[in-house]
Amino acid sequence: MRTDVFNLAFAYLRLSDDEKEGKSESASISNQRMMIQKYCEQHGIILVDEFVDDGWSGGNFDRPAFQRMLQQLKLGKANMVITKDLSRLGRDMRESSYYAEQYFPEHGIRYLTISDNFDTENENIMAPFLFAMNEVYLRDGSRKVKDVLRSKREHGQYCACPPYGYRKDTNDNNKLVPDESTAPVVQRIFDQAANHGDSARKIASDLNADGVIPPLKYRVLYRDKFTPKGAARASDLWNYTTVKRILKSKVYLGHTILGKSRKVSLKSKKKVPVPKDDWAVTMNTHPPLVSVETYEKAQRNLGRGAKNYLQYEHVRKSIFGGIAVCAKCGYSLCSSGTVYKGEREKYWFLSCTHQRQDIANPCSGVRIRYADLVEIVKRDLNELLNMTDEGIDELVKAALESSGNADMLKAKKAQLQAAEARLLTIDKMVGKLYADNAEGRIDDDRLRRMVSDLEKESVTLKSTIAQLNHLTKPDAIKKDYERFFDMAKQYTHIEELTRDTLLTFVDRIEIGPKILPDGTSKVTHRNQPYRQSVRIFYRFIGEVKSEATRDLPIGATGAAPSTQVGVSILNGTEVVDSAQNHAS
Repeated sequence: MRTDVFNLAFAYLRLSDDEKEGKSESASISNQRMMIQKYCEQHGIILVDEFVDDGWSGGNFDRPAFQRMLQQLKLGKANMVITKDLSRLGRDMRESSYYAEQYFPEHGIRYLTISDNFDTENENIMAPFLFAMNEVYLRDGSRKVKDVLRSKREHGQYCACPPYGYRKDTNDNNKLVPDESTAPVVQRIFDQAANHGDSARKIASDLNADGVIPPLKYRVLYRDKFTPKGAARASDLWNYTTVKRILKSKVYLGHTILGKSRKVSLKSKKKVPVPKDDWAVTMNTHPPLVSVETYEKAQRNLGRGAKNYLQYEHVRKSIFGGIAVCAKCGYSLCSSGTVYKGEREKYWFLSCTHQRQDIANPCSGVRIRYADLVEIVKRDLNELLNMTDEGIDELVKAALESSGNADMLKAKKAQLQAAEARLLTIDKMVGKLYADNAEGRIDDDRLRRMVSDLEKESVTLKSTIAQLNHLTKPDAIKKDYERFFDMAKQYTHIEELTRDTLLTFVDRIEIGPKILPDGTSKVTHRNQPYRQSVRIFYRFIGEVKSEATRDLPIGATGAAPSTQVGVSILNGTEVVDSAQNHAS
């Protein structure tokens, strides 16, 4: 069917929750429908379909029906869009103006409103004022909602989703009462932690074994209305972070605690944590599920494992935090390993943090012995510090030549695009983490740790992007090498590699997976050789390749005297050669 002959229209109807009156489909939606149908009949317009977003705010355009309508328009199913007025299209001034005055006309779509007399085929002199007034309404509504919520919080009224273990009082929607189905589960969790000393992992395991439904799944099945996409996120299993969140929450002492996060702005969905001193806390507002004594005892037991582990802090404190990353997934490497016959250093490794099977798209992971990496970086750095002026000139010359090489430029461009893409992903991940925290899926401690790791990675990526953006400029390359070696002249020889020294010279270290000899699938004994990629990116100058094979000092890694570890080039990448087994 040709849509350039007939007037084929889509009706778009929208109403926000604030404007609704508690009906499944409000009278306003019915009124919008009636007005548009009558208009089409009077003007000979064929009404092809209607798209309804009932209960969706006009503050953004990420609405299901609106997005479906755009897809149908792209397929040529209609050449007109009709709304009751401009506010039904949306209340965000910038985006509403974009769709009404740019997107629809550019795609050959006529857009008109009935009440406002807006029509893309006519001059719409008053349109900017109408868009502005709609946004004023949005901002004023937001301010009023905030004022109401603030007043409720100050009076101890619970104006949020009820926490697990509670439900809203049927006689007063602003009060909490124990949920007969889930309150006993909360009391069981505190009893196991306080009186039996069970860890959060043990409690989660016991709950799963007994078939207890976890909080989010319970909300999906029995309490709240979720979209199919939202319901799909609900796990059937408890995890230890959910248990810890429950054990740390003072809401189970009968106190109301709200305002722990806020939106960064009216038009953003991103939430950020609010300082603890600014939380809205009202004491003794609802029946407690646990006693103060039980709560405090559970807190002491909850931190017991971490406190016992602190005695190993001097051994396990890695200097490579935020610097050593997995070459496969880009996530940071963290300390791992075991103790054998009282030795810790000998069995200390750095491993990829993204290997856990309880996360989406886990990495197959990489691992390197901590002492090996220290020795490799130290030797590589000392070679640079001991270079003669002639050697430095040769290094700069080689860098200038490689920067003009077509293949090298292509590789650097790909690396730049990958870094920029990863940076965008991190921004989205941080926003998602804050949203998960606000909804109770991630506790505050884990949020801080994960955001801290992502921020460190983000700093590294920004530094890499800055370097790659000017690598092809000869003057910039010379200047960067001068900066690096001026800094290096302050050192003569590095005996012990420290965190401060590492941060002074190194931006990033990428560790790749082990490369085993042909016919070998895994390391099975101590003297079995293997190779491993270790790429060091220095400040200002990036990666410096060397063709020489370098052997680590015998015994540097605590290995037997016969063990040797070296560094060589494999397909243009620096690799570690080892005759010692670092068991995977």
